[in-house]
Amino acid sequence: MEIVLAKTAGFCFGVKRAVDTVYNEINDDRDVDVFTYGPIIHNEEVVNDLDKKGVVVIDENKPLSEYFQNNKKHKVIIRSHGVGKHVYEELEKYGAQIIDATCPFVKKIHKIVMEESEKGKGIIIIGDEHHPEVIGIKGWSKIEPIILDNPEKAENIKLDSNKEYVIVSQTTFNSTKFKDLVEIFTKKYYNVYVYSTICNATEERQKEAKELASKVDAMIVVGGKNSSNTQKLYNISKKECKNTYYIQTLVDLDLTVIESAKRVGITAGASTPNHIIKEVQNSMSELSFEELLNQSEENGNAVRPGSVIEGKVIGVKADVIYVDIQYKADGIITRAEYSNTPNLDLTTVVNVGDPITVKVIKTNDGEGQVLLSYKRVAAEKSYEKLQEAFDNNTVLTAKVTEVLKGGIGVMVEDCKVFIPASLVSDSFEKDLDKYMGQEIEFVLTEFNPKKRRIIGDRKQLLVATKAEAAKKLFESINVGDVVEGTVKNVTPFGAFVDLGGADGLLHISEMSWGRIDDPKSVVSVGDSVKTFIKDINGEKIALSLKFDDNNPWAKAAEKYAVGTEVTGKIARMTAFGAFVELEPGVDALLHVSQISYDHVEKPEDVYKIGQEISAKVVDFKEEDKKISLSVKALLPQPEAKEETTEE
Repeated sequence: MEIVLAKTAGFCFGVKRAVDTVYNEINDDRDVDVFTYGPIIHNEEVVNDLDKKGVVVIDENKPLSEYFQNNKKHKVIIRSHGVGKHVYEELEKYGAQIIDATCPFVKKIHKIVMEESEKGKGIIIIGDEHHPEVIGIKGWSKIEPIILDNPEKAENIKLDSNKEYVIVSQTTFNSTKFKDLVEIFTKKYYNVYVYSTICNATEERQKEAKELASKVDAMIVVGGKNSSNTQKLYNISKKECKNTYYIQTLVDLDLTVIESAKRVGITAGASTPNHIIKEVQNSMSELSFEELLNQSEENGNAVRPGSVIEGKVIGVKADVIYVDIQYKADGIITRAEYSNTPNLDLTTVVNVGDPITVKVIKTNDGEGQVLLSYKRVAAEKSYEKLQEAFDNNTVLTAKVTEVLKGGIGVMVEDCKVFIPASLVSDSFEKDLDKYMGQEIEFVLTEFNPKKRRIIGDRKQLLVATKAEAAKKLFESINVGDVVEGTVKNVTPFGAFVDLGGADGLLHISEMSWGRIDDPKSVVSVGDSVKTFIKDINGEKIALSLKFDDNNPWAKAAEKYAVGTEVTGKIARMTAFGAFVELEPGVDALLHVSQISYDHVEKPEDVYKIGQEISAKVVDFKEEDKKISLSVKALLPQPEAKEETTEE
């Protein structure tokens, strides 16, 4: 078999520049967090490797506040596809250090769109409106641009004949298709100016792929599934060669589908690392298909990349397992391909003679051995269970194994599930570290093993549980019931008490029969309190600690009958008198005229807040809960002055 590799396959200038920029910014400084705004390129292998090195991908659909909550410095690397102007402005508000890795060719389009739109010209962008590069270009236009990628849209668009328009293109757009779309506009309108913004490397890559695909029996296109330029290479190649296959890595390549091919071409998208391209090329060059098929028939094991085979452990070291796979070379399983557990001593989990099911990664690791994976077989089995759990909305239980920026990670057998911070709890969680090591329940809301995207949701279970508990609670409670609960939060106006299904508000005015200035002087978070339900209004429950049996007014008529001498403290003063607290919940008015037989202008001239005084009850109105006092009544009445007359 002849293997022909396209000359232009692999990283283009802009992608290499962006990837190199990120790796250069990674360091061991724990006071600096490194982010990329969106995936730096559309290749999962690169993005996952950066993730392992601590680089966090900012999801443009989430607020930046979710990422910049700590006191660390933040470096944000703008992806090669570029972003809109508003992104730079938002990042600057958060004080982030911006490192621009936008492809220079894309940057040029930003400049064209901004300058031409400032002149009042209409902007037409030819490309995929959902692609990040096009979204970024749109963000530099001062007016709403027209975005299209097919002839139907172009034919149906009505342009203003009195207005000038400029046309730009997504750098990775199909050059032939671009020319066809431009022709539709130039035939209908005179005032349209076209900028040639398709990257030369992209155009050359597409041209070479088309030519190569027309001369081979089978064509392999290597690249990320989300890569727009790789998808276009696949579409171009497929038109020329029906036996065209789109793969991400060597594992995706089933050699049997092209076993009869005499000449195979290989090309790759601009975001495909060179080591992946080489791995595919080398694997196809290692053995003839005749040898592979013979081994499959003789051994019952198809020893080829991606196949699952049975073997026997013949040797174990702390970091590697040797496996007899009935092949001309033994297989090896590295620690990383056996388990996700860091620094696991393999001698503690595997013994010589153990049967083992593995997946073939490479038929030659460079030293003549077959590279195997136990972890991937286990993961695929776990994927089946997770798929079933996802389809049936099954509640899963797993231990939290890592706390990440923006969420937590749990392991379900050999599969990692990510639970975003917004789905960890039904309320905002500032500190996710408390979940580390905890077993939690959750359901799967997204399951895409090909993209290694498995998302869990704990929040909906908590919401459902609380809703059920709330339903039972409201069915069982009535106004006047005495209930026990735990203080959940204390505010200046009162406290919220968890009643086991719903929260009740214990207002500051209902905490005591007396006057309360600060709810924290009565209750604290975590306190268990016994209250009674004063009111239920829809889903709102009003609580009270003012039980009737400790109502100070119950015996007030007896204790504070007219003529009784009492003692109390000055609680507050007004222009017309002072209010005296006789006991918590019972205040009496000492009118300014009842302070002394001498004239008193205002109570502050005689008393201070908190001062204890004695007085006599001169009036008691039980219905109005009003008591009037007189200090003057306890004082000796001054002698009357004799009147004198002049003769």
